[in-house]
Amino acid sequence: MTAKIFLKFIAAVMIIMVVALTAIGFLSSRLAERAYVGELQTELSQKIALLRVMQRQKLITLTPDTVRELAQSASARTTFIARDGGVVFDSDAAPAGMENHATRPEVREALQGRTGFSTRSSASLGIRFLYVAGPVEGGVLRLAVPLADVEARVKELRQSLVMYTALAFLPGILLAALLARHFSRRLGAAIHYASTLAMGNFKARLQNPGNDELGILGKQLNETGEKLQKMFEELEHEHVELEKLERIRKDFVINVSHELRTPLASIQGYTETLLDGALEDRENNVKFLNIIRQNAERLARLTADLLILGRLELKTQKLQPANYYVNPLLEDCIATLRPMADKKRIDVLFEIAPEATEVFCDAEAMHQIMMNLLDNAIKYTPEDGHIVVFAHRVTDRARGAMVEVGVRDTGIGIPAEELPRLFERFYRVDKARSRALGGTGLGLAIVKHLVRSLGGEVRVDSVTNQGSTFRFTLPVLDPGGDKDMDIQEQLTI
Repeated sequence: MTAKIFLKFIAAVMIIMVVALTAIGFLSSRLAERAYVGELQTELSQKIALLRVMQRQKLITLTPDTVRELAQSASARTTFIARDGGVVFDSDAAPAGMENHATRPEVREALQGRTGFSTRSSASLGIRFLYVAGPVEGGVLRLAVPLADVEARVKELRQSLVMYTALAFLPGILLAALLARHFSRRLGAAIHYASTLAMGNFKARLQNPGNDELGILGKQLNETGEKLQKMFEELEHEHVELEKLERIRKDFVINVSHELRTPLASIQGYTETLLDGALEDRENNVKFLNIIRQNAERLARLTADLLILGRLELKTQKLQPANYYVNPLLEDCIATLRPMADKKRIDVLFEIAPEATEVFCDAEAMHQIMMNLLDNAIKYTPEDGHIVVFAHRVTDRARGAMVEVGVRDTGIGIPAEELPRLFERFYRVDKARSRALGGTGLGLAIVKHLVRSLGGEVRVDSVTNQGSTFRFTLPVLDPGGDKDMDIQEQLTI
């Protein structure tokens, strides 16, 4: 590629130089001819003036031999013309056979007392001459030089000029070759880089593009490569996200189908049993009906949680955040679930935050978060255990002043390897126990989405057989703007 560009550059330079030499030859010929003819005109005019002074009255009495000697000395054809235009003598032709010269341009000028010039073919010799005529005593003296001599001199001068110009062009040709090689390499590198981009290698970059026009082109190609690389990475990321979403969708469908199948199968089985005659069985019919009722309640809870989670993920859940004192919110949540804790003889303690501690949140969302966390703590804490609810102010570098709310229990704890997936939909550490306790597997996913929608974060610390601590943060003041993350980032894997 570089060799082809180099050859094209050299060919272009050679064509330019040939055209330049041709133009120089043509213009120099015209200029040299004009200069030489002008020089001859001046020289012949001076010779006529000299002869006029030297010969005076003797010109008209010269013999033919003397005229030829005079023409040889002047290096020009010599003609003496009388005032009436008749040729008295001529060094190259017999006067008797020559026509009247009174109408000749140069003779006409000389008869009027001025030096006349003319270029034309001789009527008597058929040769092109440069004629110069001047007034003398008794008529006109005219000297003529063949233009063939002028043309030969001009041709010789043109050849010399073209040759010396061509020699002068040699350093220019060498310099042009060096420049052509330099620019062909750079242009070839730019073309190769463009081909690299076309083949999909967007990470490559053109090294040292420079600051001239080719450098600007190289920088623009590098910028194009960076933009293409960024677009490609974004497309790859979107592709990964789409694959993730597709996997989430499939898992969601499988999980929902599985979660629905168990209570539906139970309801269907016991209903058919009752219809087949167990309805009259006084020992089991109430038991069967209670089982149907429990599974129906489970379906209702599952449907409600799915609706809430769907609205949160699609950001259609209507939240109305405002500033609240945190202590009354938490006390209300504790009071709601205290009867359930009392049945298991679990103490629920509340570490009261400073009285003026405020939190910016939606009261219903806060209530739902605490209900899920407290419900899980009560379910997985053995009898005679205790649960601690606490709240205090913290400072987050990115979010500013926050309130951290936590629920600490003395329950069975969660293995460390299970913690990263704890907030996923339908993920359960102990599936059998979770279903037996009536869990839907969506509570912590809902907690995560609600906390994020309010501008906070949630995390968990746990030690097996010692207990767990769930913490989440909420802003103290209105953070302003839309703090929701994009839908794809909000989705729980």
